[in-house]
Formats: sequence, C-alpha cells, structure tokens
Amino acid sequence: QVQLVESGGGLVRPGGSLRLSCAASGSIFSINDMGWYRQAPGKQRELVAGATSGGSRNYADSVKGRFTISRDNAKNTVYLQMNSLKPEDTAVYYCYADVLLMNGFAKISGTGSFWGHGTQVTVSS
Repeated sequence: QVQLVESGGGLVRPGGSLRLSCAASGSIFSINDMGWYRQAPGKQRELVAGATSGGSRNYADSVKGRFTISRDNAKNTVYLQMNSLKPEDTAVYYCYADVLLMNGFAKISGTGSFWGHGTQVTVSS
C-alpha cells in the first residue's frame, strides 16, 4: 500500500554532518505524522524526531540543537539534517509515516503506520 524509501546514511567523522531523506509513495491521501527512529546495537528503538502535517516538531533530548527535521508535504518526503554528529549517534535510522490511505476513487479508505527498511549511520574517526 505504502512504501518508504530512505537515503543519505553513511560513515562520517565526529563533528560531521549527514542529511537523511525519506520519500513515501503508494495509496496516500495524506500523511499526518512523519519522522525518524533509530536503533543502536543492543538497544531499543528510540524516537529521534517527528513532524506533524500541522507543523509541530519534536526531538529526542539527545539530538536537540544538533538535528533538524523538515517536511515537503507536496513530495511526501521528510528530511533529517544531522549536524555535530557524535559516535553515540551511530545506529540504523528508520523512517516512519502515519498515513491516511486512499482508495481507487481518491477517497479516504483507512489509516496505517508504515516503516522504511532503515539506513545505517556510523559516526567514527
């Protein structure tokens, strides 16, 4: 029904920057909440940042002031600009989207939550 494709991960030195992108496609009427989680080895998945369609933004305390989330609603895309990266930011980053689904008649047919496959971010010297 809905596919999320992430890009932009990689290896970066401490203090460096990366920009993640996530594009949603499929039977989408609109997207309510969209954002990023991450999971480091041996740890639980945690929320990094979220962005509602109304413009609200929320961040994990550990990334406030360093990461910025933004959305392009026309493209169903969310971005995560990550600056001043630290080794503890190393994780697989997963995009998520809470979607109003659309049927073949362009009408709302339900809701769903969807995840991307993840992109690896490694911060190391």
